[in-house]
Amino acid sequence: MLIGSVVLYLLLTIAIGLWAAQRVRNSKDYVVAGRSLPLYMTTATVFATWFGAETVLSVSATFTRDGLGGVVADPFGFSFCLLFVALFFARAFYRMDLLTIGDFYRKRYNKPVELITSVAITASYLGWTSAQLTALGLVFSVLSGGAIDLTTGILIGAAIVAVYTVWGGMWSVALTDLFQSVIILLGLTGVAWLVSDMAGGAGKVIAAASEAGKFEFWPKGTSKEWLAFLAAFLTAAFGSIPQQDVFQRVTSAKDENTAVRATLIGGGVYFCFAFVPIFIAYAALVIDPGYAKLFANEDAREIQRILPDLILNQTPMWAQVLFFGALLSAILSTASGAIIAPTALFTENVIKPFYGGMSDRQFVLLLRVVFITFTLAALLFAVNSKSTMYEMVQNAYKVTLVSCIVPLAAGIFWKRANVVGAMLSVLFGLLSWTIAEWVAADATVPPQLVGLGFSIVGMALGSLVPRASAEPAPDTHAKH
Repeated sequence: MLIGSVVLYLLLTIAIGLWAAQRVRNSKDYVVAGRSLPLYMTTATVFATWFGAETVLSVSATFTRDGLGGVVADPFGFSFCLLFVALFFARAFYRMDLLTIGDFYRKRYNKPVELITSVAITASYLGWTSAQLTALGLVFSVLSGGAIDLTTGILIGAAIVAVYTVWGGMWSVALTDLFQSVIILLGLTGVAWLVSDMAGGAGKVIAAASEAGKFEFWPKGTSKEWLAFLAAFLTAAFGSIPQQDVFQRVTSAKDENTAVRATLIGGGVYFCFAFVPIFIAYAALVIDPGYAKLFANEDAREIQRILPDLILNQTPMWAQVLFFGALLSAILSTASGAIIAPTALFTENVIKPFYGGMSDRQFVLLLRVVFITFTLAALLFAVNSKSTMYEMVQNAYKVTLVSCIVPLAAGIFWKRANVVGAMLSVLFGLLSWTIAEWVAADATVPPQLVGLGFSIVGMALGSLVPRASAEPAPDTHAKH
């Protein structure tokens, strides 16, 4: 029954995605759903995109091992990212009437800045996308009792996501996200209620976690621990702001106020609900302390099996259907968004400028070709990575933290920011971060903080040093 329910769910998801493809008539429909999504749909896309495999499987397992201090990036950092976007960036994004976030760097600075930032942002998606594909592979492996190995499971998962997203683009993402959000909320709530009862009540689970020191959030010890804590938070909170998926959800809304409200609501729901799988995972330890042996496994990815193993081995069939339905919803909704975002960015801002006179129909075809290409690249990354999903997602945003957030924020809020400052910011940030990762990855100051610092210095130097040919900065708040 479980396998049949999963197959039925996957077929229904594919059907919704393909039905949504009928709404795609041009590139604007494909990339930002025609800028027409109402509040409830925009909120669903924000929540479903953030609530991914790492939230259900990896963040929850990391909490059981390391406590709140080990999950500062997710959900805390990512929730603050959505708060910052809603309060400081959403209106500017919406008013500029852009197709991708790369368009911002071109309009505010120039084409070279557009190119280098678009490449950096696209590259950052490999880790996040690969985390979702790895999760799909893990689910199929667990459900098949090992008959499907992890690599084969990853291939099957990628094929499913590609089939229902490649034709409908953002419209497929939006409609499947709405469906998947309902499944996530209902499914995990039902499982949490059951597992709480099995563990002796929510109070017992919370008390056990408290006694084990799992609610200790702030670092205790050296400056190195504090800087590592700060780096993890900033990587998620700031590094995930200059991302195409954030931009797409803001600009897919039907109006500016909807964009702001949906981002705030989606972020709030995400933060609150992220603690549901955390609760379930710790309840698993209360039910069977033997799950702690997974922490000692040489393969860090093994800790992610806590929830699937608990559900399959100790819960009734209805709970298994609810859990895996919710898990697949979380993975598929994030995976589809994580592939369509870099597809749109790379096609519009890296490839298209080299092909003048392209019709809109040709552009949509190119989008689909790039979609398949990026999916294949993410497949290779996922198959060869040994990191946990939580680590893969964190590492992805280091790239944009050191290269893209400073030019973005300065471009919106600092009139003196100019082309030279933006280019130096990107180059200084990337080069210093790369060198730091290579020669001193375990230094007191984490490499991404080194990169962020140099990125700020580059922007300041380039923008403040007097130049005879300096031009006034364009007004980013005006609608173009």
